[in-house]
Amino acid sequence: MKYLIKCLNGIGIGIVVCVIVVLLPLTVPKLFGYEIYGILSQSMEPEIASGSVIYVKDITAEDVEVGDIITFKMDAKSEVVATHRVVEVLLDERAFVTKGDNNDAVDSSPVSFDRLLGITVFSLPYLGELSILIYSVNGIAGIVIAFAVAIFCWILADYLKNKNIRST
Repeated sequence: MKYLIKCLNGIGIGIVVCVIVVLLPLTVPKLFGYEIYGILSQSMEPEIASGSVIYVKDITAEDVEVGDIITFKMDAKSEVVATHRVVEVLLDERAFVTKGDNNDAVDSSPVSFDRLLGITVFSLPYLGELSILIYSVNGIAGIVIAFAVAIFCWILADYLKNKNIRST
């Protein structure tokens, strides 16, 4: 009986720890000022793989240098973003010429300074695909079910422990 109680507690703890470990890289960096974006295309491969999550830090446009990887709004009125490498800084035009590492040519139009969201600091492969799953209806339901199973395991372990104490 003691073994079953320990197993149930261990399962509950294991589930909670797994959920927390998966959610940490998608939440904690925000506390330190990073924005998190998913990479959906192969334009930055091999540097940043499709399906990765990138962490973007705010930076002033004047501090961006050639070679930096920046994240920017595709259009001033759009919330769609892109992440490409700066190949030229046009100070007079207050814009960047950007190019995906895996693309043959530079982007069709320069990125104005006001569309800059920040500089890409680092990336984690595959986490973007996991993020999409987690933030879907099924993913949220899965997390709720995982916590419910963990709580059920703990309640059952406590019940068995109390039942075992009373019967001895």
